[in-house]
Amino acid sequence: MIYVISDGTGRTAQQTVKAALTQFKGSNPEIKRYGDILNIQQVMQIVSRAKAEKAIIIHTLVTDKLREELIKLTRIHHVESIDLMGPLLHRLSDHLSANPSEEPGLYRVLSDSYFRKIETMQFAFKHDDGKRIHNIDQAEIILLGVSRTFKTPLSIYLAFRGWYVANVPIILNFPVPDEVLQISDEKIYCLSTYPSRLIQLRRAREERLGGNTGNYADPEYVRKEINYANRIFDSHPDWQKINVTSKSIEEIAAEIIALLPKKIIFEEDPNDEI
Repeated sequence: MIYVISDGTGRTAQQTVKAALTQFKGSNPEIKRYGDILNIQQVMQIVSRAKAEKAIIIHTLVTDKLREELIKLTRIHHVESIDLMGPLLHRLSDHLSANPSEEPGLYRVLSDSYFRKIETMQFAFKHDDGKRIHNIDQAEIILLGVSRTFKTPLSIYLAFRGWYVANVPIILNFPVPDEVLQISDEKIYCLSTYPSRLIQLRRAREERLGGNTGNYADPEYVRKEINYANRIFDSHPDWQKINVTSKSIEEIAAEIIALLPKKIIFEEDPNDEI
């Protein structure tokens, strides 16, 4: 019997134990994981159980006081224990000339942020250009705009920053999908630009594609499409409007983030780069 104790989730310690156990063929001890251990009463109860079950305790407690209490109790009750975190923290403290914060759960916060980004990136790719419109309500940010108003790169950038983003194209004479109209207005951000700039962008894309794009870059068609999009946007006064002309992706994203409801704002990692 092996007890894994942590003031976080204990997953890291459990994986370490499992990795070590692979070196002992034929051995298959039961592992019990105790996470979120934050007070001495919890420690006393676990040591008592470990003694009764003749278990070894392996722990990753970052709080000095709690760790010292656990070590003392295991000695008093003759329970074997291994401290995975204490010696490492002490050596790092000496090497870095700094004291550890002793704040439980920091790794879990970093891990949760990492996995959220994976989910948001997958969400953005799956909901690009009007795809999977049936569950677009799961998005925190919905971008609307005609082609070449940076919907896709914006979606990816914002997704990397941790938001669930979908984008839907506005196409001349095609109505906005009903699923979008049923969404809360505060989620919807309309991307607009000047016709002259959009014509330039579309002509550049047309050249890369070798022509044969129909009226995609035709000035008259572009103006009609922008006017059509603007009429849709104006008919929903509570939708947020963002002019993207001559702005970088970072600038546009910053405008959107500044307008987000407080309930979906979260602390970003300042070291993030894209």
